[in-house]
Amino acid sequence: MRFFAFLAVPVLALLLLAAHLAHAGWMAMAALAVLLTGLLAVPRPWAARTLQVVLAVAAVEWVRTTVSLAQLRAQHDEPYLRLVAILGAVTLLTALAAAVFQHPTVREHFRLRGKASA
Repeated sequence: MRFFAFLAVPVLALLLLAAHLAHAGWMAMAALAVLLTGLLAVPRPWAARTLQVVLAVAAVEWVRTTVSLAQLRAQHDEPYLRLVAILGAVTLLTALAAAVFQHPTVREHFRLRGKASA
């Protein structure tokens, strides 16, 4: 049960990424983000590393989006603090989703060797 709780974080992060990409009109990329959730069922190191890379890139995309939208709202004298707070939380969730793969329970499932970094 605990293992599935850990995997809920990457699933949520990938679904939020898919919604973001779909909103931007990138339907193929949005579909790919949804399909990547299936890699969570593949107990292989390459699947974990693929997801980690995708989630790390997604976190960078969330930072880029946050800065871009906040600047746009500030230029139009519109409030932007709530936007920054929400997208900042999404960015942290996505980064946490990438870090989940370092937990011993998840590492064991994906057969990742070595010790988790501190």
